[in-house]
Amino acid sequence: MPSALPDGDPVPADGALPASALAGAADRPLGFYLHVPYCATRCGYCDFNTYTASELRGTGGVLASRDTYAATLTDEVRLARKVLGDDPREVRTVFVGGGTPTLLPAADLVRVLGAIREEFGLAADAEVTTEANPESVGPAYLAELREGGFDRISFGMQSARRHVLKVLDRTHTPGRPEQCVAEARAAGFAHVNLDLIYGTPGESDDDWRASLDAALGAGPDHVSAYALIVEEGTRLARRIRRGEVPMTDDDVHADRYLIAEEMLSAAGFDWYEVSNWATSEAGRCRHNELYWTGADWWGAGPGAHSHVGGVRWWNVKHPAAYAAALAEGRSPGAGRELLTGEDRRVERVLLELRLREGVPLDLLRPDGLAAARRALADGLLRGGAYEEGRAALTLRGRLLADAVVRDLVD
Repeated sequence: MPSALPDGDPVPADGALPASALAGAADRPLGFYLHVPYCATRCGYCDFNTYTASELRGTGGVLASRDTYAATLTDEVRLARKVLGDDPREVRTVFVGGGTPTLLPAADLVRVLGAIREEFGLAADAEVTTEANPESVGPAYLAELREGGFDRISFGMQSARRHVLKVLDRTHTPGRPEQCVAEARAAGFAHVNLDLIYGTPGESDDDWRASLDAALGAGPDHVSAYALIVEEGTRLARRIRRGEVPMTDDDVHADRYLIAEEMLSAAGFDWYEVSNWATSEAGRCRHNELYWTGADWWGAGPGAHSHVGGVRWWNVKHPAAYAAALAEGRSPGAGRELLTGEDRRVERVLLELRLREGVPLDLLRPDGLAAARRALADGLLRGGAYEEGRAALTLRGRLLADAVVRDLVD
């Protein structure tokens, strides 16, 4: 089952934020994340806050229903408007994730986007993204999304090899994600991402190259490639523990990452975050950049996290409890925390070091600066960026990013 939420402090019933969170808001970007917690089946590696129909049966009736979910999300968008008061900002990015957002009718996704537009307004160049399962969309669905204001879509491809998809419990047919890219382009989507996973038990280097070849051949302008993380409590973790499938080691992950960098860069993709490549600056995911640079976003939906002006909060996890709170006029927030200046400094180092531009050296404490000098000498940081006052990873540094950042936050 999905991981537990932290405890945090109580969230006021009306969701009100302290005045400090709203101070200077006009100078910060604002985005919305919309969480759709429904899946047709549970993938063996997934520990996200998602639910299949059988898992929801008898746990909330109509409150947990997909049929009423768009209305419930709209209620939280309206709550956000009340909480943020006369905040003048238009929304710059919207990202619909899950779960499988495209299990909802396209009209429902468009309806919630319409609520954001009505309550806040969308910036003229707003980026509006939804994730999609390749088997849950077709040309008509994609055309309806595009007509309704979505301009970016992210397909969960994971692998082009059937045996790898089977280990992951992915149900789509190999080749279908590539067809989806063509259908999205025909519908008028300007930006298309394919998500890939490497390091699945039983995957070979050739399997991984075949997946990258297939993804590149489809013609997206963005590719995300993530090392498989085996989370405790998942079906895959239990299978590995029983010895049914082997565990992939860190050296294999490093080799696969190098293969990805080589093939993607040869095809005209540049990395801009450790696990993300795009063919142009316009092709980057601006919503994710908003997370990585500590801007403001409102997360609507069960278990969704939000951040506004140094206040972070998270919603109750279960769809029925979430819907019940909103139906009663209460915030669905389960807990929140007020980040200190040191908390925010540490988070900036943790997240911005993963970006191509790196992190300003003036954010580092003396021990962190000493660690940065050692990392530079070891070839983990780029010399040119360092001379300009930034700690930015080399290719070797990207392979060791977690270790580098642990040293720099000291």
